[in-house]
Amino acid sequence: MNYQTQMKIKRILKQPLITYILLGITTIIFLGTELSGGSENSMVLIRWGAMSRSEILNLHEYWRFFTPMFLHIGWLHFAVNMVTLYYVGSQVENIYGHWRYLLIYLLSGIAGNVVSFTFGSPLSISAGASTSLFGLFGAFVILGRHFRNNPAITFMVQRYTTFIVINLIFNLFSSSVDIMGHIGGLIGGLLVASTLAVPDHSEEFNIHERIISGIIFVFLLVVCLALGFKKFGLLV
Repeated sequence: MNYQTQMKIKRILKQPLITYILLGITTIIFLGTELSGGSENSMVLIRWGAMSRSEILNLHEYWRFFTPMFLHIGWLHFAVNMVTLYYVGSQVENIYGHWRYLLIYLLSGIAGNVVSFTFGSPLSISAGASTSLFGLFGAFVILGRHFRNNPAITFMVQRYTTFIVINLIFNLFSSSVDIMGHIGGLIGGLLVASTLAVPDHSEEFNIHERIISGIIFVFLLVVCLALGFKKFGLLV
């Protein structure tokens, strides 16, 4: 392999490839829901995998903790989340690397959906990448603790923290927004990002804190699931 080919491969790998893939998958699924009856149709959303408590409880469709992060309700919802994913995702992927970034995105989304299942509105149907996006916000905010002497990161952390606070305040006054999913995703992002650390800067992340963060993440998921199933009568 010659030098030019190596440099070309390096340039490609520096691109936010996972973000592009997530954008592509989510777009294909959104167009699929539109063509199969409309992304604002409740039955279509349930058929495509939206968070529906009754399907999880009665039909044991536990994959619904995963699939809602790729679904959206209406064009505005889809467009706002995809623009956010492109800009925020590209930055987080550049810092954490491709695979850590993917784990943060997916595990935060699952955490948000689990919290929504347990503490959200009982009859609601929810969908959207917001659970994962709040996880990305959390992954960026946690950098402020480990890179407090870096002015650029500190500035970005302040911006994201302000955005999160404003967003959650607005969520309180909107019945159409799944605030519990957002909170769950944010907590998930904070914990998963703390566990995985930043490549080539792992010394900035105390190994004991990383282990504890991972344990807390798993513990919270298990507790939330147990509470949810008990709350709705599946556990004695």
